Amino acid sequence: MKLKNIKGDASFRSFFRNKKKRFSTIIVHAKKDKKSNLLIYDAINKILIKNDILAPKLIKENYSQNFIEIQDFGNQTIFQILKKGNKNKLSIFKKIINLLNKIQLIKNKNIINFKKQNYKIPKYTSRILFKEAKLFSEWYAPQKLPGNKKFKFSREYGKEIKVLIKKISMKNNTFVHRDFHVSNLMMIKNKIGVIDSQDALIGNKAYDLVSLIDDVRFKTSNDFKEKIFNFYLKSQKKLDIKKFRNDFEIISILRNLKIIGIFTRLAIRDNKKKYLKLIPYTWSLIRLRLKNRNIFRNLNNLLDKNF
Repeated sequence: MKLKNIKGDASFRSFFRNKKKRFSTIIVHAKKDKKSNLLIYDAINKILIKNDILAPKLIKENYSQNFIEIQDFGNQTIFQILKKGNKNKLSIFKKIINLLNKIQLIKNKNIINFKKQNYKIPKYTSRILFKEAKLFSEWYAPQKLPGNKKFKFSREYGKEIKVLIKKISMKNNTFVHRDFHVSNLMMIKNKIGVIDSQDALIGNKAYDLVSLIDDVRFKTSNDFKEKIFNFYLKSQKKLDIKKFRNDFEIISILRNLKIIGIFTRLAIRDNKKKYLKLIPYTWSLIRLRLKNRNIFRNLNNLLDKNF
């Protein structure tokens, strides 16, 4: 077995390319969060494949030894293609929106995993959304605020986040990849494949579009963001645009506050400091959405006052 270590992501997984005579495979190794990173990852991939969406097929599993072997999608992420200054940026994003529409049509939420157990995709509850947004006050705020200010901020911040979550109006009834951005999309023979899907939940229709448009890793202009947003709207037949935009903006703010918390945690807890350089752009995305409406005034004032 010829194994070559390949660059991983922010998770506890390690990836190795297994070179064979005529093709190669990927070994995914995970000791920590093994269930999510191996068992659930493959279960979600099976649901995607069942719905004619390109996701890595399982070749073999060795769960007791903490690894699975999956199909190799190669090295070319959409992020890498776009980073080269691709002139077809708009058409690539339109292709991604078409893929997202297909993903959002997924109806089956149950699958038998490789342990012969039933796996049901959980709901993206308000409780999960709140817990995620709180990562900002648990990890980032303590680095920036003195002790007495820290506790006051955390209390006020929690209150404002609860208010915003209550203002989300659409149902949790859509397959949500949860990290649907250009770094997790691969180009395979002119088709787009999806990776890193283990965190999928059944949630808000706006969530994956937020991940794509307000992506902290890939900068786009505000005009371009609006173009992609409108292209998505045109692709939808029965969509309450006012409700959708409302949810899109709230989710974008909550998601990016969570991301600042996660990036700070990665630096402090896991010594992965490279993500800190993405925080300034994440702040600019939060500011972009905060300025849009009155409902964000209190949160905007609170963040302005403290940061």
